[in-house]
Amino acid sequence: MDDFWVNAIWSVAPTVLIGLLFWFVMRAVLRADRGERDAYARIEAEERAKRSAERRAA
Repeated sequence: MDDFWVNAIWSVAPTVLIGLLFWFVMRAVLRADRGERDAYARIEAEERAKRSAERRAA
């Protein structure tokens, strides 16, 4: 009976490990995308503020 559980664990382990690896990679990609979008929004807001200040000055 012990061999059954050892074989069951060794059979499921690669699938679980690949799933965890996929999850970590996707999490990193989504976090990087979120950070990039936040930075782009901040730059966009700064540029809009500069434009409105230039229009008011003119």
